[in-house]
Amino acid sequence: MPLLDRSLLWLSLVLGSCASLGSAARGNNAKDALNVLLIIVDDLRLSLGCYGDKLVKSPNIDQLASHSLLFQNAFAQQAVCAPSRVSFLTGRRPDTTRLYDFNSYWRVQAGNFSTIPQYFKENGYVTMSVGKVFHPGISSNHSDDSPYSWSVPPYHPSSEKYENTKTCRGPDGELHANLICPVDMADIPEGTLPDKQSTKQAIQLLEKMKTSASPFFLAVGYHKPHIPFRYPKEFQKLYPLENITLAPDPQVPAGLPPVAYNPWMDIRLREDIQALNLSVPYGPIPVDFQRKIRQSYFASVSYLDTQVGHLLSALDDFHLANSTIVAFTSDHGQQAVDLVELVSLFPTLTGLAGLHVPPRCPIPSFHVELCREGQSLLKHFRFHDLEEDLTLHDNPHESIAYSQYPRPANYPQWNSDKPSLKDIKVMGYSIRTTDYRYTVWVGFNPHEFLANFSDVHAGELYFVDTDPLQDHNVYNDFQGGDLLQSLIP
Repeated sequence: MPLLDRSLLWLSLVLGSCASLGSAARGNNAKDALNVLLIIVDDLRLSLGCYGDKLVKSPNIDQLASHSLLFQNAFAQQAVCAPSRVSFLTGRRPDTTRLYDFNSYWRVQAGNFSTIPQYFKENGYVTMSVGKVFHPGISSNHSDDSPYSWSVPPYHPSSEKYENTKTCRGPDGELHANLICPVDMADIPEGTLPDKQSTKQAIQLLEKMKTSASPFFLAVGYHKPHIPFRYPKEFQKLYPLENITLAPDPQVPAGLPPVAYNPWMDIRLREDIQALNLSVPYGPIPVDFQRKIRQSYFASVSYLDTQVGHLLSALDDFHLANSTIVAFTSDHGQQAVDLVELVSLFPTLTGLAGLHVPPRCPIPSFHVELCREGQSLLKHFRFHDLEEDLTLHDNPHESIAYSQYPRPANYPQWNSDKPSLKDIKVMGYSIRTTDYRYTVWVGFNPHEFLANFSDVHAGELYFVDTDPLQDHNVYNDFQGGDLLQSLIP
């Protein structure tokens, strides 16, 4: 699994034009202000038609992408839900938020940092949260960061509590907590699913805001296609098993250091996976079950696509499309144009909306409430009247994406997927350019939040042009010299 996790990011004015976006963004009153619809999905990789996937049926998301600035190489700063969401919603990297797991709140642990919705709220917007935006639990203070970030209490679907319970009817007729979980809607608690409820609530909020005197910032977070693959069973029929191909490189690369291997313990906890009696950590999943997993992932994507379609149709129905910036992103994926990072979302959305873009953070920035560590992406829109804002193109680090991932040990173990802070002993840091991905795994002190770059445990180097699947680690071929200095001019 690549440490530097490719995610999804695109931004658009769904039916608007570049010219109208430029002029509206410079408006001085609420009537001229642009609304923002931020759609966050969970664990969605590039399995979409707009990214060239010929099998996946995603017409609504593809339609949105066709009107959008779509990034081919957008990277999450950590491939775990809570740290990633806190990172891009605050515009700070995990080493600044000091959140690497699910078990702390950044305002207490690191600093009282402003968030994207908080900044919009402080600038006259009505800010609203629906579904999984911040990760629920301690990492958002059990409140989705209320009241700081939101004008009204965040909405969570009542059916969320059933996501990981025994609601999957198996071949034996009994209910199980399975990974693969197509459901009969009439057979599940409340007769609905979380993403359906979130779409309904979001549409109701859009209808209320169509006559509002204030602009809105609406964040809608969908659960799918995150595991378990729990979706209406009719979507499974879109993907006959005989049409499902296997992954192009299912084997563990020979040169992969053990610290980089993810044993997928969260998947192994599911009842249908446990029934396979796989050896830990490297036991292969049977080929026929691999196809079933991929079938259900694709079905979950298509189910998600219908929900996004309903939401975007509501923008049209309520005549909000021409005055709304739409940003669509995944918190991270499961596995070129200019490289971008999700921490760029904060300065980019504020810039598109015509707000003052927060300044770059000093180093360190724990004492600074409002700043951002990501670069603005406004230059990619090429607005003539925003040229004064496009001052970042000369930065030599623009074409580099950074990411990190914690591990409890040098070898796979039960908590390798998501170790608690106290158990983190090794931190992997990755640099990605258009040419290569370089990763170094170093010792980490969780009590002082310090990485020791002189304590190197392992390294990875992949040249992505000739090795796009990153199967051939050539790190050891470069030992003895200053590898990083030789890679970056």
